[in-house]
Amino acid sequence: MLAPVRLATGLGMLFNSYEFIFAFFPAAVVGFYLIGAHNPTAAARFLGLMSLLFYGWWSLQALPLLVGSIVFNYWLGSRLVAESESPNRRSWTLWFAVGANLSFLAVFKYADFFISSVNVGRIAGGGQPIPALHLVLPIGISFYTFTQIAFLVDCWQGKVRERSFSHYLLFVTYFPHLIAGPVLHHAQMMPQFAHAATYRPSAEKLGLGLATFTLGLTKKLVFADPLGQYADLVFDAVKTGLEPSLLTAWLGVIAYTLQIYFDFSGYSDMAIGIALCLGVRLPINFLSPYKATSIIDFWRRWHISLSTFLRDYLYIPLGGGRKGAFRRYINLAVTMILGGLWHGASWTFVLWGTLHGLFLTVNHLWRAASWPTFPASARPLLASLAWLLTFVCVCIAWVLFRADNLSTVITFYKGMLGLNGYSPSPFVGMNVPFKQSEFYQLLLVGFFSCVALPSSDRLREWIPRPIRWTRRIGVAVVSTALLAGVAFGYGVSRLGQHSPFLYFQF
Repeated sequence: MLAPVRLATGLGMLFNSYEFIFAFFPAAVVGFYLIGAHNPTAAARFLGLMSLLFYGWWSLQALPLLVGSIVFNYWLGSRLVAESESPNRRSWTLWFAVGANLSFLAVFKYADFFISSVNVGRIAGGGQPIPALHLVLPIGISFYTFTQIAFLVDCWQGKVRERSFSHYLLFVTYFPHLIAGPVLHHAQMMPQFAHAATYRPSAEKLGLGLATFTLGLTKKLVFADPLGQYADLVFDAVKTGLEPSLLTAWLGVIAYTLQIYFDFSGYSDMAIGIALCLGVRLPINFLSPYKATSIIDFWRRWHISLSTFLRDYLYIPLGGGRKGAFRRYINLAVTMILGGLWHGASWTFVLWGTLHGLFLTVNHLWRAASWPTFPASARPLLASLAWLLTFVCVCIAWVLFRADNLSTVITFYKGMLGLNGYSPSPFVGMNVPFKQSEFYQLLLVGFFSCVALPSSDRLREWIPRPIRWTRRIGVAVVSTALLAGVAFGYGVSRLGQHSPFLYFQF
């Protein structure tokens, strides 16, 4: 576990599972279009019910909390857009609504974290510790809570025009994004449910959707899970007392750096592909983040929907950069610290957000400084050095994100600095369940894919509209279809080895 909480996850239906790929998803697509051909409103309700079924498959006991949250926030949203309400009452309603949602999230996700933090001081002072609540964390709570807070703020600002409860239910519960994002904005989704074209199938939707889904499945099963074996091996060994050498520590953190990218990017691609098959376009969540040449650039590419949410609903309301440089850096720090805490109820996540806040501050100070103009011939070298520095900083921060406790973090950092010595073999003292040569090959191919190949968002732009069927286009389409078919077949052959997505834990 990445955070000291228990998840309300029973036998969840993963995207990379037989029951989802061969039963639930086909039933959802066929039912949606069959019903949509006669009654789009009924089709939206059907998809909402299927989304609730998908969530209930994960956690039946948490389903009433989700439904209650949806009804509560829809009712408050209707109050916020009511013309009969006075501005003062609407403001109080907004504060109550946001406070209620954050309290709901705090109780289930952060109660034991705050209790354990208080207990440190109580025990040190000779007092009795406060008993932990041991509440089970409802899966997806962070995503659907943030999604609805954004909706409420937009209702208060007068940006919401859609009033259909069926569409709102579908907007919040839409199963491709419900468990692990992306964080959605109502303006991105609800108008699509009102378009008649959404409820009509097409070869373009299904073909592009299945190709995108297959790309995500490949990222998850071919790269993320095998790389995770080594990352888990090293981090678990350090947790139990191993002092990693320089090579062991760096290979472990790079393996995790690639694992979390392929895992979360793979999930996002699968979600986008599933949504495309249902006629809906989800926002792009990744734009080759490991190609970034600065931390500012990294956060414009990584988990874009969360970065946008934090910018629009936290950083800008705090004042952004409008109140001077010092206040700007304070706002950046607060935003990143709370962004770290959003990921998990642990001090390691708080420190991860704090470190990225520090990186961003230094990055902005560097850009604000006056530097001499470098000759054009030196710019490629400077860009390469900027990329390397950015990648190393991201890797250093990922240690805090992955480690279970601060003791593991300190031991890992000592290894990365070479304070534990150097060994030419990174696997000394560990029971390795895979061939070392295969691990190195996977590491190199995965790294090359992240920094050299185009991002998956290009796939959605690949099919020309309208398609003029020429020999060249025909060969490209057939070749891509064959490649996707082979990749899908290989992914299906590995389904028995599937594991949950990392972001399900947040």
